[in-house]
Amino acid sequence: MGNWVVNHWLSVLVLATWLGLNVFLFVHAFLSYDKADKYYYTREILGSALAWARASARCLNFNSMLILLPMCRNLLSFLRGTCSFCRRTLRKQLDHNLTFHKLVAYMICLHTAIHIVAHLFNFERYSRCRQATDGSLASVLSSLAHQEKEGGSWLNPIQSPNTTVIYVTFTSIPGLTGVIITIALVLMVTSSMEFIRRSYFEVFWYTHHIFIIYFIGLGIHGIGGIVRGQTEESMEESHPYTCAESFEKWGDHNSHCKRPQFEGLPAESWKWILAPAVLYMFERILRFYRSQQQVVITKVIMHPSKVLELQMNKRGFSMEVGQYIFVNCPSISYLEWHPFTLTSAPEEDFFSIHIRAAGDWTESLTKAFEQQHSPVPRIRVDGPFGTVSEDVFQYEVAVLVGAGIGVTPFASILKSIWYKLRHADHNLKTQMIYFYWICREIGAFAWFNDLLASLEQEMEDLGKVGFLNYRLFLTGWDSNIAGHAAVNFDKATDALTGLKHKTFFGRPMWDHEFCTIATAHPKSVVGVFLCGPPALAKSLRKCCHQYSSLDPRKVQFYFNNENF
Repeated sequence: MGNWVVNHWLSVLVLATWLGLNVFLFVHAFLSYDKADKYYYTREILGSALAWARASARCLNFNSMLILLPMCRNLLSFLRGTCSFCRRTLRKQLDHNLTFHKLVAYMICLHTAIHIVAHLFNFERYSRCRQATDGSLASVLSSLAHQEKEGGSWLNPIQSPNTTVIYVTFTSIPGLTGVIITIALVLMVTSSMEFIRRSYFEVFWYTHHIFIIYFIGLGIHGIGGIVRGQTEESMEESHPYTCAESFEKWGDHNSHCKRPQFEGLPAESWKWILAPAVLYMFERILRFYRSQQQVVITKVIMHPSKVLELQMNKRGFSMEVGQYIFVNCPSISYLEWHPFTLTSAPEEDFFSIHIRAAGDWTESLTKAFEQQHSPVPRIRVDGPFGTVSEDVFQYEVAVLVGAGIGVTPFASILKSIWYKLRHADHNLKTQMIYFYWICREIGAFAWFNDLLASLEQEMEDLGKVGFLNYRLFLTGWDSNIAGHAAVNFDKATDALTGLKHKTFFGRPMWDHEFCTIATAHPKSVVGVFLCGPPALAKSLRKCCHQYSSLDPRKVQFYFNNENF
């Protein structure tokens, strides 16, 4: 627990601040509507459901203001660049943008549910009070001057006892926009589930853009002022504490209490969401402008295991290690953009990506480039955008863990290291790199065999054999593969990959690996970088906490997970 606090204290602080603001806004709004004299008569009809509805609405507005900010990728990349000299703990907060986006979405769902339930009670009470004939204060308030609706003296939006709640819901701006907002939110949340997002990315991509309808509906939701309070002038003439008990004499010449006048609450949501919406609009305009710039495909390579490599050029394109881009192919889908990690190094005169055919869009793209006699498909590129891997050279020791195609960000890092060593870059802070690559198929290792072989040779020539310690793990094999490896085990090179390091069968024993690294570097700051599945992330995060010392002068493991 102690190590976890040391590594995540700032994340906990940010999360606690966000939760604290939600609690403060909810409680403040709840007490305001539950105690304020302005809403005394409104509470006579609605009871405490008024405060529940308004408090949840306040938190909905607050979180809707925040939901777009983590998705402003250019803003995050800018902040990452300006924070390059900031403390590591501060920079790491930018890597949790998607996690924070999801947490804010969950909070929106929670307050939406509270808001809907509260208004269901509100409308039921509006209807019941409008139909009541018992002469109670609530029934009198419900029947106030509907014939003078333009005059603003009404309190109950249901105009007659025969009007149904359904009718009011679908004929009023707040009711209709509320239904639309709820449907949009349900569609966005359900299509964001891990299974759908992984297996049917197109469904997730298109459905998530309903957020435009959500924000437009939210901005105009409060127009119409269904929830009303007593006007200031009316309160001065007929304060509820002095006139509520004598409601039967309202309007009599002998009574000092006049009929109360009411006004609708002004729309507030647009004030909360205007600034982030404008910021996000500029973000999208910038991304659209960059995506229209011409991309020249200089080389196409088909690798084993259905992996397509594209080498490209684009005017003014500048990148750092581990960054990613969004790619669009108009001939497949004009609107779909998919993220891919850059596998080239900043020192190279081109940028490249590796695409594994694992879905409808990627399979269509692979087939389009496999057709030899057809023109090369047009590609549009947006980016690059920053990721956690940019910080890899800020650590004395780096542990890189890639699973399958998850090796792509580390290909960029290893290529950059190769260039740095060739040019004797004295600014390189990193002293040693541990690289783990876990693959299910033996053919997958062929993607970067040449790169690893070049690095092996370069290390020998420079006398830095120990700088790169890499291990390849094969998790899917049969008896023929295992037998072939065993027969040729005594050879200088690996029988499966041709590299000097032997391929291991199975998965790494992470406790053993972390214990070995901690022993070899007892006073170093170790950055652990992963691009792989959640189960592997959970294991590595646990090891980072377990093997980090509570003494800041001793070994510290910092877990960094690729997340885009």
